[in-house]
Amino acid sequence: VQLQASGGGLVQAGGSLRLSCAASKTIFSISAMGWHRQAPGKQRELVAAITSGGSTDYADSVKGRFTISREKNTMFLQMSSLKPEDTAVYYCTARVLLTDYWGQGTQVTVSS
Repeated sequence: VQLQASGGGLVQAGGSLRLSCAASKTIFSISAMGWHRQAPGKQRELVAAITSGGSTDYADSVKGRFTISREKNTMFLQMSSLKPEDTAVYYCTARVLLTDYWGQGTQVTVSS
């Protein structure tokens, strides 16, 4: 499974960005997909996840602001009301059977 993330950039606090992640395999063969992020000096954390059945889960820090979705073989992360603490490299992941695949990161920078 190859994952291609895009959509990062620089945005002011309060603004919005939409990240995309295109998977090389048809979505039904992927049991779950997710977005992780890693800020400088911090551990990588799970931001949001979505199963093949459409169930979603979010980190408490982004609930109500971020929305994860998928369409065919592409996953999206709509980020609104962005805060400077959302600044990080965002990675998309996909789970096929028991193997996790990672895409390259996309930088999100939120200025205050």
